[in-house]
Amino acid sequence: MSTLKRLFKDSIIYGIAAVLPRVINFLLVRVHTDALPAEHYAENTDFYIWAALFAVLLTFGMETTFFRFYKEKEQKDSLVSTTFISISLWVGLFLLLFSLFFTPISSFFGFGENALRLRLFMAIMALDTLAMVPFAYLRASNRPIRYLFIKLINVGIIVIIQLFALRWIPQWMENGVQLPHWLSLNYPKISKLNYIFVANLLGSAVSFVLLLPYLLKFKWQFDKQLFIKMLSYSYPIVIAGLAYVINENLDKYLIGIYIDKETEGLYAAAYKLAIFMNLYIMAFRLGAEPLFFSISDKKNAPETYAQIMKYFAIVGAIVLIGIVLFLDVFKHFINPNYWMALGIVPIVLLANLFLGIYHNLSIWYKLIDKTRYGMYFSIIGAVVTILFNVIMLPKIGFMASAWATLLAYSMMTFISFRIGRKHYPIPYDLKTILGYLFFGSLIAFASHYWWHPNWITSIVILIFIVLIIFLMERKELRKMF
Repeated sequence: MSTLKRLFKDSIIYGIAAVLPRVINFLLVRVHTDALPAEHYAENTDFYIWAALFAVLLTFGMETTFFRFYKEKEQKDSLVSTTFISISLWVGLFLLLFSLFFTPISSFFGFGENALRLRLFMAIMALDTLAMVPFAYLRASNRPIRYLFIKLINVGIIVIIQLFALRWIPQWMENGVQLPHWLSLNYPKISKLNYIFVANLLGSAVSFVLLLPYLLKFKWQFDKQLFIKMLSYSYPIVIAGLAYVINENLDKYLIGIYIDKETEGLYAAAYKLAIFMNLYIMAFRLGAEPLFFSISDKKNAPETYAQIMKYFAIVGAIVLIGIVLFLDVFKHFINPNYWMALGIVPIVLLANLFLGIYHNLSIWYKLIDKTRYGMYFSIIGAVVTILFNVIMLPKIGFMASAWATLLAYSMMTFISFRIGRKHYPIPYDLKTILGYLFFGSLIAFASHYWWHPNWITSIVILIFIVLIIFLMERKELRKMF
């Protein structure tokens, strides 16, 4: 139970670090959708699809690998320095290749008429990748407050710049407010969309500077043997990560190809409403992943993992119900011109809940150093995503992409559970977990597609559900707290 208390505490702090910045960024979706037409919002989506892909390639699975080896206390200096040196060399190669083949790469990414966008992309990817090691160190050494502080500085810079560039300056210019000459002269030279990326770059640069002291405190050495061991552990994570990017982002890209860019923008904006489930999952992972490794040698570790999974599913079901019940409130965070795609929200929320369960299950192959299984499962999910979208998008439109996401993540969860029972048995309370998932899905889908309760009824329903769950789990909760 002390372990669960620690997870709860760390998840709250890391949750603030993950949730608050992303909630603020989510609030900027309204700023983006007010300032940009759907086709340009699709370009913004495409930029971050490529960013997600290269984030996996450049970090090369070293974040999870870092946690795996961090518990061997005697090699902390070697671990930090070896990881950072290898990542730095990899980033240097990335920058060199992109510089040498700048024009064809820019054309391939669709940046051909906007060279600045590729330069911003290169700089953002380099800085964010280099920041991965010190951020991982802060998490592994249990320094969530410092982690939170730097993350908030990052998002504060991004928010202020985007508000100025996309809302306030255009309003001032429209209202005839006298601006500094240099600003009124240079502001129109950069497209509004690029200001989103400029803000991201400046936020990343400041974060990296703040993280430098945590790198400079270590003795710099490159441990070749350690690097080889880390590489053998991490390469399946990279392939799994690439497959995850496909599962999470390819649907949007394919909508732009099979339908049009405007529909891609509509779908991508509506998909943003799933952020609240993603934030819950992220907060959990930030606190849970280091903890899972740190308690792996405890006698009761499997029972602890099972208990954590149960409460993860319970809270996830409540989040699912709550978001859908109040979707008429949340939808105002995007421009009304984008509301036609709101039908995907309950489906992608449930899909992401399954993804969270899958991440929870993944501890079994990480603990026994068989990360290749994560690669296999993710590839299966990617194949399902591609085939379902290619076949069904021309037939039923963008809803096919939402169903493809749910099918892929639920299949990955089921396969991981079945195989995991043979390699690392964990006594999950399946009856309770499946019961909560079914109940939460039933309430969410019924309230959105067939019955539309008003906000008063929604409040009553949510309070009633939380009360019932509390009464059913009160004995276990008393033991925890």
